[in-house]
Amino acid sequence: MKTVTIYSTAVCPYCQRAKQLLTDLKVPFSNVDLSQDTGLWEKTAQKYNWQTVPMIVIGEEFIGGFDDLNKLHQAGELMKKLQAD
Repeated sequence: MKTVTIYSTAVCPYCQRAKQLLTDLKVPFSNVDLSQDTGLWEKTAQKYNWQTVPMIVIGEEFIGGFDDLNKLHQAGELMKKLQAD
């Protein structure tokens, strides 16, 4: 299974929803809290050309935020995307 990384903040409701979805699906993920490190947030935002949290990465692929993650799940594509190449 590919690794999943969520760049988030503690007070972001969409971050919480993304983490809950992955937890419900029993998909392990690592969480990077950006709320205490504005430099890391700026660097990550620039890397993925994305200004808001969550920023969700599967393997090496940036997929977007919660809406994008949920859209993949609803379409039945999320678990396929998580499979290792």
